[in-house]
Amino acid sequence: MATYVALCSGSGTVRASVIAVFRPLIACLLVLLSAIAHAEGPGPVEGPAALPDKRVVFLASDFRNGGVVGVYRSLERAAKLIGWQVQALDGHGDAAELRRIAAQALAQAPDGVVLGGFGAELLGDLPASFQQRSISLVGWHAGDRPGPSAWLFTNVTTDPLVVADMAANLVIGEGAGGVVIFTDSQFAIATAKTQRMAERIRACAECRLLSVEDLPISRASAEMAGRVKQLQQRFGSAWTHSLAINDVYFDHINVPLARLGRKDIRHVSAGDGSAKALGRIHSGLSQQIATVAEPLGAHGWQLLDELNRAFSGAPPSGYVARPLLVTTEVSRDSEPLSLERDTRHESAYLRLWRPD
Repeated sequence: MATYVALCSGSGTVRASVIAVFRPLIACLLVLLSAIAHAEGPGPVEGPAALPDKRVVFLASDFRNGGVVGVYRSLERAAKLIGWQVQALDGHGDAAELRRIAAQALAQAPDGVVLGGFGAELLGDLPASFQQRSISLVGWHAGDRPGPSAWLFTNVTTDPLVVADMAANLVIGEGAGGVVIFTDSQFAIATAKTQRMAERIRACAECRLLSVEDLPISRASAEMAGRVKQLQQRFGSAWTHSLAINDVYFDHINVPLARLGRKDIRHVSAGDGSAKALGRIHSGLSQQIATVAEPLGAHGWQLLDELNRAFSGAPPSGYVARPLLVTTEVSRDSEPLSLERDTRHESAYLRLWRPD
């Protein structure tokens, strides 16, 4: 059974002022990010010292995706601390644009490139060109499993099957009736999560998988209202729960559901644990009741560490962090966490990179 981790204590009632809402939320997010990053330790314990003066290009699948933003910001911070240059290019969720910015990165001849939230298969022949020019490629959510692949030195991610199980288990434990899954089939990691969640729902005697909705993340804001209307027409009250491979879907679902009088549907994301999602869950005002949060901060530092290993001729670290299922439910077994632990992965990596 999945372990449920309370995001914050409190009733979820509306505070009287914006300040009163956001002060506890910010503190809460810091505690949560600390817990995620260090649920199983801060990272690898051995690795090469940081090489100087490296240039890295971060190719973002879409900076509208909060997970991509969180990982990039963390990578950027780590790079500044060891004197590396990092440039970000945004693909805006479009395959053609991703190929264009990848070609731009290739022309700049950096030391390394990060695929931020998409797989090398979207780039056609370009990964071979990077390899021919000895430009190291690492990925974040760039495949359906962590570790090395044909084109990537390594892919940094939690295990998508673990993420999918945590989300599906919560929905099943709620006694779900009819479930809709939102996914984006252009990403291998999304497909892996979707297949696993669908398998778990089909195996549940009390559950019914109503539909798997293939809706590109980049078009969720424009198309969610129409999709919700169609689903309501097809399934009506049989639709009780939603699962999704990313929090972005639930950024846009509550308003169209409210217009249809469907404030009863409950949502769980097998996503990254975006700041928006964590805010919704903390408030208790949203129909999203949980998200599977990944250690975005620690992942950014791990990306830089993996690049440094590639530059140094060392093997990948093999480190895989575990996600946390975050709900508003207060767990009696959870212990108070110190905000000071929020930077433990940073100090651990800096000890690797600066052994003296």
